[in-house]
Amino acid sequence: MSEQRTAFFVSDRTGITAEMLGHSLLTQFESVRFQEVTLPFVDTVDKAREAVRQINERTASDGVRSLVISTLVNTEIAQVVSGANALFLDCFEIFVSPLEKELGVRAAHAIGLSHNANDFVNYHHRIESVNYALSHDDGVSTRDLNESDIILVGVSRCGKTPTCLYLAMQYGVRAANYPLVPEDFSIRQLPEQLRPLRKRLYGLTIRPERLQQIRTERRPGSTYATLANCEFEVREAETLMRQEGIPFLDATSKSVEELATTILHEAKLLRRVY
Repeated sequence: MSEQRTAFFVSDRTGITAEMLGHSLLTQFESVRFQEVTLPFVDTVDKAREAVRQINERTASDGVRSLVISTLVNTEIAQVVSGANALFLDCFEIFVSPLEKELGVRAAHAIGLSHNANDFVNYHHRIESVNYALSHDDGVSTRDLNESDIILVGVSRCGKTPTCLYLAMQYGVRAANYPLVPEDFSIRQLPEQLRPLRKRLYGLTIRPERLQQIRTERRPGSTYATLANCEFEVREAETLMRQEGIPFLDATSKSVEELATTILHEAKLLRRVY
């Protein structure tokens, strides 16, 4: 039996930073099962005391100390939470204090600077990119394709849509996607709309067995979902992409995060959002 512990991500804002950092750290301990709990918007002393109450209750219930990963900026609030019966890891103390010393400059210690809607430029790029991805999903619209940063191609259900949306949300990349279908394979050519944009194309592929599972969930019993059809489409799509010199990734065992990050770097895309 693996050990089980509770980990709290405590933040005075959304908790996204604490979650991302904390989860990355905890995945290194494969023999421990973690129950992850996010406590966002802990921005007053009263809320801090309530967080302490929840943490202490869980510690008592588990019979072992909880873990607290904090991105609380306000030192008074952080001090209250640090009094909980738990291992308290203050990300600002761990990282910001050494940076202040090295840079010779005091940090702002202001709440919400990393996720601030008032940063209009970042906010605008994110919303614009998400709208672009949604309106250019699955080849629905070929209008303004020349304004894309990248166009993902591949067979239906290979992961193009979630990858485009992740590129838009996380990086502010204008990503469209276009499916390769049997009609394209019969003529052994890219769709006419994509030919002038070949340099913006990037492909995704997938193992036929996995594609069959995904398609069966969507359209059980259909020719579309048979293993034979999946094998045919994947084989022909890869042949076409090689013929056209389109780089492509196997999405079978990669997360959306891995796919998007790899594409961002390999295609040398401009990141507009941080």
